[in-house]
Amino acid sequence: MKAFVPEALLLLILANLTMTRHPKGSHSLSYLQTLLTWHDLEPDFILGVYLDDILIERFNSRAEARRLEHCAPWVDQQQPEYWDSETRAIRKLIDIYQDFLETVLHLYNQSETGYHTMQMLIACDVLPEEKFSRAQFKFVFDGRDYITLNEDLSTWTVVGKESEILREEWEKATFPKLFISTVMKSCENVILHQLDYGKDFFLRRDILKLHVTHKVRADGNVTLRCWALNFYHAELTLTWQRDGNNQIQNVEVIETRPAGDGTFQKWAAVVVSPGEEQRYTCHVDHEGLREPITLRWEPPQPSLPIMPIVTGLGLGVVLTGAVVTFLIWKRRSKGKKRAGSEFMSPWEYQA
Repeated sequence: MKAFVPEALLLLILANLTMTRHPKGSHSLSYLQTLLTWHDLEPDFILGVYLDDILIERFNSRAEARRLEHCAPWVDQQQPEYWDSETRAIRKLIDIYQDFLETVLHLYNQSETGYHTMQMLIACDVLPEEKFSRAQFKFVFDGRDYITLNEDLSTWTVVGKESEILREEWEKATFPKLFISTVMKSCENVILHQLDYGKDFFLRRDILKLHVTHKVRADGNVTLRCWALNFYHAELTLTWQRDGNNQIQNVEVIETRPAGDGTFQKWAAVVVSPGEEQRYTCHVDHEGLREPITLRWEPPQPSLPIMPIVTGLGLGVVLTGAVVTFLIWKRRSKGKKRAGSEFMSPWEYQA
């Protein structure tokens, strides 16, 4: 049984990159790695790299290309050699994960066959002053037992007896110190490097789109849903109020979700009695707003019946044309009659 080497893992995950300038502001970088195993199937390894909750790189061992891919909402400016070397590093990382899985299964007294999940989150933050702020590390096995490095970066929160054993082994190997030193060396450089590539994206000013929808439920009540679309950064607050007081009951709020174009979206819904819609207001707060915005559902304004008007206008045109045609015909008829009387023979006239 091979031992898990934290330093090798971290060095493969975080590469030292050249420091560059970037738009001012606090930023975060996250690596989410997942190993999935099944009976008689090759394990699947998935890696997602996120900058400020935006997926910028991804890898899936079952994808057709089986390479690290660029998926940021800005143009890929990396050299081809970068993707080749990072893909090779990920393949080595997969071997380390599989060795680590053997260690974990041995602690759990389980077989290597069967369905298992191993997830690891490594993240870091950089302050507006371009200084390293904090690091995060979390390991989860089969969705239940986990180890989390606390904010003091020296102690752990552990769930599960086997996780406790892992914690003891990691502390003996001075894993927290190795982790912090590796992350501090690489985090700032990686973030600044990526921000330089996407500087035009991060300096843009998206127009936040807000609206409230109205839907009658099967029970006769009404769902008011407050939508926030096309915003960046991801931090946005939506709250409902009734008569100026925060509403907590019958309220559902979803977490902020990526829209797929680098912006985010979110909604908050409240269930109200019919006829009381105007007593409820939605309050939106986001750093892109000069001040929080309050909006409510606006009932549709009564509109003129378009089809009868169009039909009436059409008939009016037809009738007007018919009348004009008739008058022209009458005028011509009279003109012909008058002209005919001028050329009557004397005996016709006398008669």
